[in-house]
Amino acid sequence: MVKYWIKKLLWIIFAIGLIAFAVNMFMAPHNIAAGGLTGLAIILEYWIGVDRAIVVYIGNAIVIVCAFIFLGKEMGINTIIGAGLLPFAIDIMPRISLVQDRMLAMIVGSVIFGVAVSIMYKNKASSGGTAVPPLIMKKYLGLKPSIGMFLTDGIVVILSLAIFDTDSFFFAVLSIFITMMVMGYIENGLTKRKEIKVISQHHEAILADIAKELGKSVTILPAKGSYSGKETPMLLMLIDAADYRTLIEIIDRYDDSAFTVTSVVTDVRGRGFTYDSGSV
Repeated sequence: MVKYWIKKLLWIIFAIGLIAFAVNMFMAPHNIAAGGLTGLAIILEYWIGVDRAIVVYIGNAIVIVCAFIFLGKEMGINTIIGAGLLPFAIDIMPRISLVQDRMLAMIVGSVIFGVAVSIMYKNKASSGGTAVPPLIMKKYLGLKPSIGMFLTDGIVVILSLAIFDTDSFFFAVLSIFITMMVMGYIENGLTKRKEIKVISQHHEAILADIAKELGKSVTILPAKGSYSGKETPMLLMLIDAADYRTLIEIIDRYDDSAFTVTSVVTDVRGRGFTYDSGSV
């Protein structure tokens, strides 16, 4: 249990550092308020001169209470960690512009921000701010965090239109889309595999070469044609995209007319994929 919490804490600290890095060195220097409490802090700092770290401190105090009420004790504790560390990280992180080109700064900052928030969500934590409402939406409405973040951040982005120029508004909108895409890819894309179903009269030879060249085992399912009424084994495989070409070459080697169906699988769990040993 101690090891679990230490590992979680290290991931949270790392993610918080990434957020502060993205805000202070990419977003804030170019007045890109891409949603969230950090975006609101950038707006208020520019508008009325309140330090962005102070805005985050106050906003996160409110968020912590909501996390305990709606998301439970563990999420509340994790939010205390993230919400407490973020304004501190923003305060001590150098406030410089690493990139002079505004478009490049927006893209890099958005990608870093998206990775950081995804790490927080994976560890059932948040940096506070508008990162908590998406989790509440996920729990009670079934929305993905990336969609929930897009909805909540939209309010801050609209506010930026009233404070900054039109360019800043559109940069903020693009930033949210990029952040959402990065989060969506991390949520669904890192375990992406190809699912292949094959029906062939030469399935035994195909099976032998798959085991030999790819080192994979295959699930064999009974299949029956509705017209012929003939039963033929169907091979079911889940493989990495890098192995797909080799698999097709093996199939064509023995039966170029084999019935083959390929699908993209966005999440794979079980022995051989989420465990250390075994195969499908």
